Amino acid sequence: MKGDYQDLVDEISALLGAPATLENRDFRLIAFGAHDSDDDLAMDPVRTRSILTRQSTADVRSWFEAFGIARATGPVRIPAAPDAGVFRGRICLPVRYRGIVQGYVWLLDQEPGKPGPEPAALDAAMEVAQRIGVLLAEEAKAGADLSREFLAVLTAGRGWQQDMAVAALRAALGPGGDGLHAAVCVTPWPGEAPASVPGAAAVCVVPRRGGAEPGGAAGPGAGTGAGAGPGREAAGDPALAVLLRLRSTDALAPALAAVTRLLPRTAQATGPGGKGATGQATGEKASGGKVSGGKASGGSAGAAATTATATARGVTAGVADPVRGLADLPAAWEQAVAAARAAAAQPRFGPVAQWSTIGPYRMLATLAADPVDDPAARTLLAPTHRELARTAEVFLDCAGQAGRAAAALGIHRQTLYYRLARVEQLTGLDLDEGEDRLLLHMALKAARLA
Repeated sequence: MKGDYQDLVDEISALLGAPATLENRDFRLIAFGAHDSDDDLAMDPVRTRSILTRQSTADVRSWFEAFGIARATGPVRIPAAPDAGVFRGRICLPVRYRGIVQGYVWLLDQEPGKPGPEPAALDAAMEVAQRIGVLLAEEAKAGADLSREFLAVLTAGRGWQQDMAVAALRAALGPGGDGLHAAVCVTPWPGEAPASVPGAAAVCVVPRRGGAEPGGAAGPGAGTGAGAGPGREAAGDPALAVLLRLRSTDALAPALAAVTRLLPRTAQATGPGGKGATGQATGEKASGGKVSGGKASGGSAGAAATTATATARGVTAGVADPVRGLADLPAAWEQAVAAARAAAAQPRFGPVAQWSTIGPYRMLATLAADPVDDPAARTLLAPTHRELARTAEVFLDCAGQAGRAAAALGIHRQTLYYRLARVEQLTGLDLDEGEDRLLLHMALKAARLA
C-alpha cells in the first residue's frame, strides 16, 4: 500500500514540476517526493521536520487548517509564515473520498511574482489526489472490517476463549498485529462505530455491560461546586473501542488528538478566532478546483469548545498504556475503561484521561461496577451530608493537613475541626488512625465512580 502512495505522489510531483509530500488528515507523513533542488528554501524547517519526524507540530497544523483546507474541494494557496518556520508558501491539494477529507498533498508554491502551476496541471493533480483518497479510505475501512474480531477479544472470557480471540485478531491484522498499539474507550457511545478513525487498526462498539444505571449519585460534594462529578457509570454504558497504532511508547500525542476528535462537538460553538468546535477556521472557503488565497484567523477556541461540549454531555474517553503485540490487549482495554470512568468521576482528568495519570482510580475503577455500600460511610454519603462528605474528602486529599484543607475549602480551621468531628460521629471512624482514614478515603472516591 505504501508503494502505491509513493507512486501517486511521484506522479503529482511530475505533473507540477515540484516535489510533493502526502500526509494523512492528522498531518502524519505517508510519502514524499525526491528533493534535488539547490534552492535552500526548498527545504524550510517545517518541511524538514515533517520528513524527519514524519509529522507536523500543532502550531503548524493550526496555521494550515486556518485556511479551510479541511473543507476545501480544490487546491488552496497558503502564504509563507517565517515566524512559524514556513519560509515558502504552500499549495495544498485536499485528498477526499465521498466528501470526507482523508489527507493532504503539499507542494511548495512559487516565489511571489513568478507564475505558479497551470490550471490544467492542477486539475490533473487533483485527479491523482482523488485516487489517493480512495486508497486512504479503503485502508481505514479495513480497520472497521475487523470490528467482529476486535469485539471478540474485548468480550471473551478468560482462558482459551480469549486466547483464540486474540489469535484471530492477530491473523486478521497480519504483520501489523505485532506492532505497538493503544486501547481507547469512549463512553457513552450511542449508535454505530464511525466509518473511519485516523490511525486506527480496528474499531467496534462494545455493548452495555452490568452496573448501575447512569445518572446515579455523583459522589461526595455532588451539586456543591468544586469536585462535583457527572455521576455516570461508564462501565455500564455502550462504549466505542478503538485500537490505535503507535510509532513509539512516548509519542501518544497523535493518539490523543484522534481520541479528542471522537468526542461530541457543537458546530455552532465558535471562538473569537472564528474557529468552530472542530478546531477549523470558519472564515475561509475554497472550492471549484481553483487556487484560493486567504487570511488566517487569530486565536482558537476549538479545543476548549470540544472539551466543554464533551464534558457537558457526560462523554469521556480513556487511553490505556501502550502495548506491543496483542497478548495484553484485554488488560489494556480494562485500563482504558478505568480511565474513562475516572474522567467521568473527576472532571480534572477529563474529558480524555490516560490510565497512567489517574492515581488511585487505577485501582478503584477496576472494582465491581456496583455502588460501594460500606456501613461506615453509608450515612455520610447521604444527600443531607454532602458538605460534610466533601469536607472529609478534601481533608484526606490534603494528607490530613488542616491548614491546606481549610484553605482549599475556604473555611476557618475551627470550622474544619467541627466538621471533622461530625464526620467521626457519623461514621464511627477515628481520623487519627491510618486504616480508618484509608477506608473513608476509598469509600469517598469509590462513591464518585458509582
